[in-house]
Amino acid sequence: MTGFARAAGRAGGWSWAVEARSVNGRSLETRFRGPVLFDALERAAREGAQSRFSRGQLTVTVSARQAAGAAGVRINTEQLELYLELCRPYIEATLGAPPALHGLLALPGVIEQAGDEDDPDARAELEAAIAQTIGEALDGLQAARLAEGGALAPVLGRLVDRIEALTKDAAAHAREQPALVKERFAKRIAELVAEPGALDERVVQEAALMAGRADVREELDRLAAHVASARQLLAAEGAVGRRLDFLAQEFMREANTLCSKSASVTLTAVGLELKAAIDQLREQVQNVE
Repeated sequence: MTGFARAAGRAGGWSWAVEARSVNGRSLETRFRGPVLFDALERAAREGAQSRFSRGQLTVTVSARQAAGAAGVRINTEQLELYLELCRPYIEATLGAPPALHGLLALPGVIEQAGDEDDPDARAELEAAIAQTIGEALDGLQAARLAEGGALAPVLGRLVDRIEALTKDAAAHAREQPALVKERFAKRIAELVAEPGALDERVVQEAALMAGRADVREELDRLAAHVASARQLLAAEGAVGRRLDFLAQEFMREANTLCSKSASVTLTAVGLELKAAIDQLREQVQNVE
């Protein structure tokens, strides 16, 4: 879900540039950075991101400059006096130092574009033009993320293939579980009882119970089902990142249970390899929309 795009525009004595970048994130989070004069464009950035993306931490940055000789900016003295009046009681109570000029000028509404009230139509046209550029930058970011996803698809496919192969290996080793459990239990009984032959029936019953607890067929069946689901999601169109993320968690849950039920060193080794492959899949899935 990482990507970067840039777009620029020019109109009415103004020139501007928009940069859109994203990093991995479990949900969609959009941050807007731009001049105080164009705070209203934050809505355009958020709505544009929501219409294109479902996951990721996005940052949309707008920088704008007015050409020399064009109408400039002015200080809204009424707003500035209001801020100063609000600060005065705290300053008089020595709860803080007097505010610095650069801090006051950065407050919302203190700096405004000259002529905004006189020509609201021109202001609306300018904001619409910048909003269009924001859309162009987000389109570029979307294309960059799609390209990243296309390159990642074969990697995810190979990891799913690896998980499937390890699941089949685990199934082959799991067939030895009942015999191993019975042998281990009988050996333990022989160590504790002088005449273990008299307890043969009890040994069989207890071994059967232990073998039932060590049965991993359900875990193997669910792992196979998860492999099929993963392939369906990789072949699907649209946003599948969250579902793949959840599926990776389910993969790991079954692999952990498989290892905890293992009665042999070989099955445990396969289970650990399986967990490593699933962990790699989970890391890569964080990059998927």
